[in-house]
Amino acid sequence: MRIMAIMRITNRRGVLKSFLAAGATLSGLSAKAKTNLSINGAEFLINEQPTYKGRTWRGHKIEGLLMNTRMVQGIYDDENKATVSRWAYKDTGKWDAERNTREFIAAMPQWHAHGVLSFDICLQGGSPEGYSKAQPWRNSAIAPDGSLKPAYMARLKLILDRADQLGMVPMVCIYYFGQDEHLKDDEAVRRGVRETVKWLAAQGYRNILLEIANESDNRSYQQPLLKPDRIVDLFDEARKVASFPVSCSFNGGTVPPDNVVAASSYILMHGNGVKDPKRIGEMVDEVRARKSYRGQPVMINEDDHFDFDQPMNNMVAAISKHCSWGYFDPEGYQSPPVHWGMDTQRKKAFFNLLKEVTGA
Repeated sequence: MRIMAIMRITNRRGVLKSFLAAGATLSGLSAKAKTNLSINGAEFLINEQPTYKGRTWRGHKIEGLLMNTRMVQGIYDDENKATVSRWAYKDTGKWDAERNTREFIAAMPQWHAHGVLSFDICLQGGSPEGYSKAQPWRNSAIAPDGSLKPAYMARLKLILDRADQLGMVPMVCIYYFGQDEHLKDDEAVRRGVRETVKWLAAQGYRNILLEIANESDNRSYQQPLLKPDRIVDLFDEARKVASFPVSCSFNGGTVPPDNVVAASSYILMHGNGVKDPKRIGEMVDEVRARKSYRGQPVMINEDDHFDFDQPMNNMVAAISKHCSWGYFDPEGYQSPPVHWGMDTQRKKAFFNLLKEVTGA
């Protein structure tokens, strides 16, 4: 009920803009942050303690990893009247962005109880059809001029506040290649980064990882600043505002280029398209062998390969190289209306294995 009341206040009275400008809290949950993320060499720490402290599994060190899931649609909406009906809930016949966020928040404790310490949530979401070529829907917390949209940020705040309570470390992704074309120009892209980081800092969060863009090398990006040769400029833009750890991801199976490895606080890769788990290990080794590598944590935050009942799969391969791994279920967790619980055999297989791995 409290969440619903907050959403009614922010949407109906239009007061969120002044709250954000003042850096005030809406729910009161982040008035004093409870969860602090830090990085020590190749390991993640929460409240100055290594994650999964002392844990090993099948001889593999789990301590210091940040096991995660791709949950990018937590604040999803569609401003295109021609496509919004595609996401209607079966029981109501309508799409409901606030319901989507409420149900996301309700599921978070269950994910955490199974060992999930991080999740990827994006201000421009991801393809609501799993994989799409054309993306006519309009889902973006960032306006064409780079300013932030109050309704989206109100939903994001509710999620991030709950993550702080639970001791979780969200990865906040700013840009997605299905929506970047709606920004006006370079300055709008830069402003979107500055405004996002300023907003996160104003809330007092100390448990955030920044992902500037999802799959920077994807050919669908239209904004030049979001492509690999220039994206590190946006790392600098973010760091001018606040000191959140910064990175960006790349297409499945791709090792980031040297300029990105050198500039990243932590290294992001994707396992999509990697059918042989052996290749996952090779990718991690390739990153660590680069002259530009400085000993940062290595993380896969999107992988749509499963085989959780097999002794070797992409998740196990990553763990064997002390690389954090992220579960991506395109049908189960990215296609609205999303059922955020553990309602399929695939989801249950992942979470059960994760619970075994982490000792949650």
